[in-house]
Amino acid sequence: MNDTEGKSLFEATYNPDVLLCLANLSNDEVITPPDVANNMLDMLPQELFEDPNITFLDPCCKSGVFLREIAKRLIKGLEDKIPDLQERIDHIMHKQLYGIAITELTSLLSRRSLYCSKYPNSKYSISRFDDAEGNIRFKRINHTWKDGKCIYCGASQEQYDRSLELETHAYELIHILKPEEVFNMKFDVIIGNPPYQLSDGGQGASAKPLYNFFVEQAIKLKPRYLTMIIPARWYAGGKGLDDFRKSMLNNNKIKELVDIPNSADCFPGVNIAGGVCYFLWENNYNGECLVKNLKEGQETSKVMRKLNEYSYFVRNNTAISIIDKCKTPQTMDKNVFSRNSFDIPTTADIHDIAQKDDLPVLSSKGKKYINKNTINDRNNILSKYKVVITYAMSGGNKPSSNGDYQVISSLQILPPQQVCTETYLILNVFDYEEEAQNFCSYMQTKFARFCLLQALTSIHITKDKFCFVPQQTYTEKWTDKKLFKKYNLTNDEIHYIESTIKEMSWEDIE
Repeated sequence: MNDTEGKSLFEATYNPDVLLCLANLSNDEVITPPDVANNMLDMLPQELFEDPNITFLDPCCKSGVFLREIAKRLIKGLEDKIPDLQERIDHIMHKQLYGIAITELTSLLSRRSLYCSKYPNSKYSISRFDDAEGNIRFKRINHTWKDGKCIYCGASQEQYDRSLELETHAYELIHILKPEEVFNMKFDVIIGNPPYQLSDGGQGASAKPLYNFFVEQAIKLKPRYLTMIIPARWYAGGKGLDDFRKSMLNNNKIKELVDIPNSADCFPGVNIAGGVCYFLWENNYNGECLVKNLKEGQETSKVMRKLNEYSYFVRNNTAISIIDKCKTPQTMDKNVFSRNSFDIPTTADIHDIAQKDDLPVLSSKGKKYINKNTINDRNNILSKYKVVITYAMSGGNKPSSNGDYQVISSLQILPPQQVCTETYLILNVFDYEEEAQNFCSYMQTKFARFCLLQALTSIHITKDKFCFVPQQTYTEKWTDKKLFKKYNLTNDEIHYIESTIKEMSWEDIE
């Protein structure tokens, strides 16, 4: 094969169309589109692709897109050092590119993407190996169960203790104590898009995040560079992510972070609550992070920042200046009540018609009735005017078709002697109805809902998410005009809030 013929074969067999189609699949093992993979590779020093000694690892191969795109860059970058095309391809495939597939199926797909054959020891492989795996391995791993859960990833034994013909989803990298023993070699670059979560056997669709384990295990391998694309829910911590959030926010080795609030901008047709991000971690770096905001594939801003400036990561660079201007110790998280303030679950015995000793109760089914002896007025607020919203974020943390957010829904005032189920969150209580109405006017403002949005990375609104919302006095009604003036916001900041948050009237949310 001459060089020209080799290039034609390489270009013909490395066709991205199949991967672009796969990128539209929606599950917790989202396939990475080629353009996203290349955006991540662009963060790396490009001279890496001119060095024949640099090694790359994708520890969570699905389509093989990362290894394939790296191969294309190396084939071009090493042209002067290894002029013969076949020799160059053989060197790259055997000495520089390695992968760990997450399932047997993805191992075949990844080998097909990289070697142009799912069996690299076949005559169709562009670089021949002695075995059917090449440098993309898949090893079936079993979970290690204790008390019904895996000690490594927290998966539910009831769901994932499976027969041999089914995938266990016990991913190799995160089910071993010494990840360096997988290949028994050191890697310069680790890159990937790890599985996001697995069911943990809790109520409903309860699931435990997994991507944090992949990041932590990759760091243990001590590469020169690490880049991964993961859900952005870690910004605010939460289930299984609090320690991970702290370690990431305090990690001065994260050199660049690209934030994408709408996951569909990255994975077409896929909704990942809170959006996604990808980052560049550099072992020899120690400093501030270049935070980039992306919307509809376009960069909207970039700023050098400290990631740990706040306990929650404020994802938008423009929002930082607004949060700084309204910083105060008197924030709403001090007043918002914990969820289920009256200890009334959604499954409680509620009635359509009032019976003896019943109180009105606001539930997901509307206003019903419940026996007053079954409630727990632990905060002594039954006799107050209570302002409530639904626990779930309006729109499920997705922007509307216009790109703006409503944030809250079902803003209502419950009069004295009326309660609510755990579907609702009590924001504040008052002795007088007029104060409650004035508080509602504040929560209707775009300003208040914008401040709340900055701590939300999932559909659930909890009291701690109000940490950026400043308290006001509620002897008067509030408008955005008053608030913009009070906090001395610039025209650009005002425009950003108004374009981010949807207009709401009382009829929209009551």
